[in-house]
Amino acid sequence: MTSHSELFLTANEQLTAVLDTVEDWTTASACEGWKVGDVVDHLIDTQRDFLQRHGLEIGPRPDTHDDPLDAWTAHASKIQDLLDTPAVAGSEFDGFFGRTTIGATLATFYGFDMVVHRWDIARGIGLEHHFNDAELDLIEQSLDGFGDHLYEEGICKPALPTTPDADRETRLLARMGRMEAAATVAPNG
Repeated sequence: MTSHSELFLTANEQLTAVLDTVEDWTTASACEGWKVGDVVDHLIDTQRDFLQRHGLEIGPRPDTHDDPLDAWTAHASKIQDLLDTPAVAGSEFDGFFGRTTIGATLATFYGFDMVVHRWDIARGIGLEHHFNDAELDLIEQSLDGFGDHLYEEGICKPALPTTPDADRETRLLARMGRMEAAATVAPNG
């Protein structure tokens, strides 16, 4: 079984690979109203907020103004250190979805955010980008877990229609209200 540390590491490596190709951080992302750099800010801020609510301090927030990639790399390294610390990663709490751990939340809930926003960034900068089967599983489980909350403000836009023969990736992107999902995502055979 893959550990939470390994799950986060994999999501981070794949996100960083996309971030490494960004030439203009002010390019619009696939998230309406957000530039690519705004998505990086969102990822850093939401993870830091979660940790601070659980009494974990990871130092000053890295400045994304000059180099969002460096800021993300510094931030993700600190998160990885926490996940590699069993006492921190295994710390339990009652979360939105029930009893869980800091490690599980960082790897799955925030991992979901990293995977989906990786697609948003890739689309914004014009990269053809797809999810692997494990990521599709994570996305589907996460969307199911949100239940009625999925379409609340700040989570996902209303679902988009798809054709009956749409592949799993297209259906999940459309379920998240991702623009262009139903029309432009190639089958992921």
